[in-house]
Amino acid sequence: MEFHILGPVELRVDGQVTALGGAKPRTLLATMLVHHDQVIAADRLIEALWGASPPSRARSILQTYVSSLRRTISGSGGATVAAVPPGYSLRLMSSTLDRNVFEQLLSSAKQATSRGRHEIAADILSRALAQWHGPALGGVESSLLDSEAARLEELRLTALEDRVNANIALGRLAEVAAELTDLVRKHPFRERLHGQLMTVLCGLGRQSEALLVYRDARQSLVEELGVEPGPELRALHTQILRGGSGGLTMPSADRLNTLSQRSSHDEQLEGRPAQLPAVPADFTGRAGEAKELVANLTAAANNGRVPVQLIVGGAGMGKSALAAHVAHQIIDEYPDGQLYADLRGLDGTPAESHEILGSFLRALSPGNPTLPESTVERAARYRTLLAERRMLVVLDDARDERQIRPLLPGTETCGVLVTARRRLAGLAGCQVLELEGLPDTDGRLLFASLAGLDRTSAEPEATRQVVQLCGGLPLALRLAGARLASRRLWTVRLLADRLADESLRLDELSAGDHDMRDSIRRSYNQLDFRQRAALGICGLLGPRDISPWILCTALAISPIKAERVMEGLVDAYLMDVVRVDEVGQAHYAVHDLVRLYARERAPADGLIAKAAGDRLDAWLLPRQAVLDGAAPISQQPGVDLPANSLYASIREAG
Repeated sequence: MEFHILGPVELRVDGQVTALGGAKPRTLLATMLVHHDQVIAADRLIEALWGASPPSRARSILQTYVSSLRRTISGSGGATVAAVPPGYSLRLMSSTLDRNVFEQLLSSAKQATSRGRHEIAADILSRALAQWHGPALGGVESSLLDSEAARLEELRLTALEDRVNANIALGRLAEVAAELTDLVRKHPFRERLHGQLMTVLCGLGRQSEALLVYRDARQSLVEELGVEPGPELRALHTQILRGGSGGLTMPSADRLNTLSQRSSHDEQLEGRPAQLPAVPADFTGRAGEAKELVANLTAAANNGRVPVQLIVGGAGMGKSALAAHVAHQIIDEYPDGQLYADLRGLDGTPAESHEILGSFLRALSPGNPTLPESTVERAARYRTLLAERRMLVVLDDARDERQIRPLLPGTETCGVLVTARRRLAGLAGCQVLELEGLPDTDGRLLFASLAGLDRTSAEPEATRQVVQLCGGLPLALRLAGARLASRRLWTVRLLADRLADESLRLDELSAGDHDMRDSIRRSYNQLDFRQRAALGICGLLGPRDISPWILCTALAISPIKAERVMEGLVDAYLMDVVRVDEVGQAHYAVHDLVRLYARERAPADGLIAKAAGDRLDAWLLPRQAVLDGAAPISQQPGVDLPANSLYASIREAG
């Protein structure tokens, strides 16, 4: 089974195109492929299919389309469609989607280029470009997919430019001159292409033609866009006028011979995977954390231990982004490749170690398609293949220790980065880094990188308030910035005021297919009833800390069990210990965004049942005078708040 979106959207089985049943089912498949292995809300899919004017029966029609798609792909293997509230998710093997193959080849080409292996890079880029069969997402009309189509087209053009660069470095000037002439004609505003053509013509001794290319480029930019060429193209023009050989250095014959000798060894690049995801373009801060991670990995390897670094933190804390950032920083330390797996730890169907090992083994030995049947045998072969290599393994969104252990290498030559939303105390020998919210300065920079520095600079106080209301969470800040960027007439103050309204805050923290509410939901769905009830109580009591006695009363459980409930929430990074009072009682608090989500869910989930409300009433009513301040509050160490406020909240919950 193969899925194609780099051209007409198609499903191919055994090389044959499978009928999809019309434009709407094709759009549904395209949307789910673009966001595969993610949960897409039903409302989002309806918007993708019908825009702002869906039919009255849109939801039932969507269900019909999903059922049809499920039947189409279920018999072929390699992909499944699952109903996961609040919508659906398409799970597939990464290598079955041409976009994923294309992007992985681009990563491999980038790695080869960084090491000066231009012949390998040119070959890989040609294979990457061969994945294309027309405009991206062809045959699909949906405004929600326009940005992805534009992104993919930009990647295609960049790949073409990178292949030209590789061929220039190899001295293939005459070969690329004709290609560049055609590309410049088709894309008259891409200055890099003009610069490459000028460089090639100059290298061929055709300086006058190179100057004409600049003249034509400048004329197009000025007349069509009203802008002058950028500084790099102008500098190249000046260099040619002065008799220089161009902006890209032509390699010597000795250099070409060296590259040729090295390329024979690198024909095995396919067995050296480069699977790291890209670092988010707006990645900000975390310099201290990155330095600590690198130091921990180095120290463990020097001490003869397998370097395993665990990055933990709550929803939206930026664990995956930091792991990708650090992995790219240390990529040269692991020249034999990098493996990456999304373990889907908090999804309804987390990845199985058996499945991930199969994927890793195929990447490590593409010439050997036969895989051991048992997980134990796969893990043994995996460790054997890694034993003589220096590789980096990134395991993203782990569920528990059992999922990770089979994926750990056996020697210190390999490094491992793991991200999780829980403290994995059973993972022996690993270093743990707990992420907290971004400092105020970094939070402002991240928000400004999306919202626009001019807008945030004009309203510094409102910007500070937005960062504060987002709690320093990178995901929340990205969503707030993207939200403001999409509303050009909004002010930062308007956004801050909307975020300040607790009934609107989670609604505002949504952009495209990213949603703060959904991120918290994934953690929330892993909780048991008592843990959900504890969060529900926190949500209804408002932004204040609580102690275990409130759970003892509301849930009719012992103090020890109440402590365990709260410690479980601490381990899940949904609650923090904020202080210990004068009698040694721990007090806990939840992040504001988690609290707001819990308050939303509590009534719907029936977490604050009438029986719990009645128990709190029975406990509080005889003590109302104490709570109102008529008597010392020391009789109940946990009660240190204005009683009428506390009592009113609990009465409302009941």
